Amino acid sequence: MTSSATLDLSLELLRQPSVTPIDHNCQNIMADRLAQVGFNIEHMRFEDVDNLWARRGTQDPVFCFAGHTDVVPTGDLQAWQSAPFQPEIRDGTLYGRGAADMKTALAAMIIATERFVKKHPDHKGSIAYLITSDEEGPSINGTVKVIETLEARQEKITWCLVGEPSSTQQLGDIIKNGRRGSLNGVLTVKGKQGHVAYPHLARNPIHLAAAAIDELCQTIWDEGNQYFPATTFQISNIHSGTGATNVVPGTLEVTFNFRYSTEVTAEILKQRVIDLLNRHGLDYHIDWTLSGLPFLTPVGELVNAAKHAIQKVTGTKSQLSTTGGTSDGRFIAPTGAQVLELGVLNASIHQINEHVNVADLEPLAEIYEEMLTKLLT
Repeated sequence: MTSSATLDLSLELLRQPSVTPIDHNCQNIMADRLAQVGFNIEHMRFEDVDNLWARRGTQDPVFCFAGHTDVVPTGDLQAWQSAPFQPEIRDGTLYGRGAADMKTALAAMIIATERFVKKHPDHKGSIAYLITSDEEGPSINGTVKVIETLEARQEKITWCLVGEPSSTQQLGDIIKNGRRGSLNGVLTVKGKQGHVAYPHLARNPIHLAAAAIDELCQTIWDEGNQYFPATTFQISNIHSGTGATNVVPGTLEVTFNFRYSTEVTAEILKQRVIDLLNRHGLDYHIDWTLSGLPFLTPVGELVNAAKHAIQKVTGTKSQLSTTGGTSDGRFIAPTGAQVLELGVLNASIHQINEHVNVADLEPLAEIYEEMLTKLLT
């Protein structure tokens, strides 16, 4: 396999066992490269999370590359065909934890920036990097804290490219220009514990809640719109009972999630759930957690620059999408920045034998460089 600058840097980053929230020197590797081409480097550590803010230039507009160095746990090591933190190339495919999500994109960003700065040392505006090691974790001390710091000193991002793996069939076929909101709930239904042989002396919360749970699953929350698919409700965990076969449980716990469109709000969804549960006469309480608000970047300078770059480099006409999970873009968009996600294929993310096509790495760096050229020259 022919070596390339993007591949070489990808391999260096992939060798770092940076399981969230551990950065394991990845940000130092990136910062050293950026410092050599004129970036001011700020390491921002909050609690146990390392973050990097790097900027070249002091003027607006600000083009920011955003991403994360942390990766999810490897899972069963025996199931991997090669060690997850000893990346291997087999038949044109690069294997390793973080290969798709998202260390190869980080490498492409650095290489694109180095090449762009060499050609355009006096580019207009500024180039910035916002890198965290807390994207795959609680996302409490990562991007959100860096954004709070930047906002406090009135430092604004104009355009933000998040290097999340957005592509599906071929590089650049999908650009994520928004994400659905994410609302989590833990529903606790109260009953009365007792002996299964004397059900009249107990109140089984599983039986009591069954009809309400079914209605929650069957409810159509909205129809979506031209930018977002319909809101979905999914139960991710149910727990009840003592483990004994002869005990009616006293409580039932149901963990669920809404991925919601802009047709509703978190408050509307909460109220609809409460109204539904009240109709069923349940004794309950809910602990809510809002993971992220929905955001949308309409067609404009950033989206057009991405589409232009993708078509120029690969010949692909890309499509806009807001499907999938959440990303740290949800913390950046509320500042007024245009935000999109563009990276390699996402088919193997978080999986055993995570991988990426080696042939996509240099084109991704070329796409990123072309976007810089389009927006900052």
